[in-house]
Amino acid sequence: MSKPERPDTPCIAVCSTALGDDVCRGCGRSVQEVAMWVMLGDDEKEAVWQRLEQFWAERNLVPPWERRG
Repeated sequence: MSKPERPDTPCIAVCSTALGDDVCRGCGRSVQEVAMWVMLGDDEKEAVWQRLEQFWAERNLVPPWERRG
């Protein structure tokens, strides 16, 4: 099974973690996930992607990174 096509990061440049939020209102990642993203391994990033995709799907919303462009 191939991985879904995704951007390099879930970031949509609307990061509220810089304003003190524990979870970004833009992409849904935790402040730790945002800060550590470039250092995470592929398996760790995949786990974050899957959690985010489930988070948005449970709310019947299109993930924000699929809306950009």
